[in-house]
Formats: sequence, C-alpha cells, structure tokens
Amino acid sequence: MEGVGDVYALRVIAAVAGGFLVVVVLWEAFETVILPRRISRRLRFTPVAYRTMWRIWSAIGRDHPGMRREDYLSVFAPLSLLLLLALWVGGVILGVGLLQWGVDAPLLGRGNTTSLATHIYLSATTFVTLGLGDIAPASSLGRALTAIEAVFGFGFLALTISYLPVLYQSFSRREVTISMLDEWAGSPPSAVELLRRAAANEGLGSVEGLLADWERWSAELLESHISYPFLAYFRSQHDRQSWLAAITAILDVSAIVLAGVDGLGTWQARRTFAISRHAVVDLAEVFGTAPEGDADPRGATDEMRRTLDVAGVRLAPHAIEHFDAFRRMYEPYVDAIGRRFEMALPPLISGEPGRLDDWESTAFDVSE
Repeated sequence: MEGVGDVYALRVIAAVAGGFLVVVVLWEAFETVILPRRISRRLRFTPVAYRTMWRIWSAIGRDHPGMRREDYLSVFAPLSLLLLLALWVGGVILGVGLLQWGVDAPLLGRGNTTSLATHIYLSATTFVTLGLGDIAPASSLGRALTAIEAVFGFGFLALTISYLPVLYQSFSRREVTISMLDEWAGSPPSAVELLRRAAANEGLGSVEGLLADWERWSAELLESHISYPFLAYFRSQHDRQSWLAAITAILDVSAIVLAGVDGLGTWQARRTFAISRHAVVDLAEVFGTAPEGDADPRGATDEMRRTLDVAGVRLAPHAIEHFDAFRRMYEPYVDAIGRRFEMALPPLISGEPGRLDDWESTAFDVSE
C-alpha cells in the first residue's frame, strides 16, 4: 500500500507541475507575441532566457576580432528566436504529457501505454497536429485533453508563423532610415560631421527636416522595441551602423541645436530630443541596463566648437555649457545600453577624416 501511495503522490505532483508548465508557457507566449505593451512583472521566463543566452553568446564573441565578431553577434537574434519558439513548444508538449500521465489517462496502442514517455509522445504528435494514430486516448478525459492540446497547438503554430513577418517588417523599417543616415553623417554617424556637411553644401536649414523624420523614427523604435524587445538584438546589415549609434547621433544633433546654432530654430530639435531620449530611457528600463554614473566622453566639446567654426556653423556664446547639460540627460543611458548589447557608440566628432562612407566603399576592385 505504501508503494501505491507513493505512485499516487507522484502522479499528483506530475499533474500539477504539468498544468502549471502549460499555463506559464502559454501566458509567456501571449505576453510576448500578442500583448503589445511593456510587461512590468519581473519574474518572466522569456527575458531571463534571453539574458542568459546573450551573456553566454556575447562572452564567446569577445574573442573574435573585428568584423568576425560582428558577424558572430549578428547570428544571435534569429537563432535565439528559433530557440525560444522551440522552448515554448517543448514546454507545452512536456506539460501536457505530465498532465496526462498524472491523471492516469488510459491509452490505446502498442507498447507500454502507461509510461510517461508514451504520454509525452502522444502530446508531441497532438501538438503539431501530426496524428499518427498509433497511440490514442481511451477515456473521455484523455480525449478532452488531446482535443484541447490540438486546438492550442494549431493556434500557437499559426500565430508564431504569422509573427515572424511582423518582426522582419519592423526590422526593415528601422534599417531603411538608418541606412539613409550614412550620407548625412558618415560611417559611423557623427553629429558634428552631419552639421559640417550640411553647412558645406549650404543646406543647414535641411537639418530641421531631417530631425522631423527622425522624430517619427524614434517614436516607432520606442513602440516596436518595447512591444517586441528582442528586436533590439537584431544588428544592422551594414558595417559601422546600429540602431543605437543612429539614435545617439540624432540626440547629439538635437542637443547641439538646442544649445544654440545660428540659423536653426529649436522647436523641432526639442521635439526630436524629447522622443529620442524617451526611447533610450524606456529601453534602458526594459532591458534592466541602469546607467552607472557619467558615461565616458565621446569627444571634446572645445574641439566641436573649432570644427563647426571652420565649417561655418556658428554656436551661441554659452552653447558648450548647454550642450553638456543636455548630453548628461541621455549619454549614461545609451552608454549602458551599448555595453549590454556590445554596440559601439558613435563619435561626437568624426575620428577619421577622409575615411570613405559605406555608400562610397565596395568589396570589388574597380581601380583598373
């Protein structure tokens, strides 16, 4: 009798654990795929899994030099997404298998139809709607669990398949605008270089239009990356570009204009600065990347004034002090995000004068 009691207790534990696992996985999938808002609950499987996988992946990537490292890190996002889907599917299959075995639902078929492995096998064929028929439930409860799992399996697979195009459309929209920044501000983008080029081509007034475009881009980045946080792990396809470098450069430009540039109004720069800072602060909170004091300076502000003076861009008398104040409002956050995602921040002043932009370079030898 003691052995029977132990088996009964084990089945009860398995049933409870299986039901709990199914609920947790389905709720995680709902929050991640369907619910388009930030989740405040701290204890979640998906973020923990992503942080763990990224720490391991990025730690290995630090041993790769140059572009090999960037190519290696770029594999993480799509690979981890597939692994996450596999973990969800495996969790539901295991959970239903434990639940069926725990309630001792009888099965029809060949072999040991009372074993846990057989129940997990039935759960797997049911979830993916394979329905081989070699194992079948023999009770009303077993058939009910099988039917419910088949419905969830069909819906889950349909949602995840339709989910991938949404992700890649968001990624594509993000990257199109980033690619266009190359001809404006160089590779990597530099705020001072952007203003210098605009002034050199008598187009300083066009900067306001550029900031208007990036106001919308920053708002879209904020919404898409909060709704689908692992979009942040998708890296740009082009060298010396990233979503973090782009938004940091735009924040730099907005801060310089707000500090005072002759010939440029501050209203558009103020709006772009507000939504861009909103984006980096909220994303730092989402990813748990709290700023740690002041960030390392990315360029001397005195050199910035000299470079802009030579280009014909006149700053207000106290522009440097005002720019430093604006800079402290966002730089610690982008620095923390950069360390988290292994993304380099752009220089304030282009560090390599004369270096070709990405659009000017090619892998082919056209010298002959």
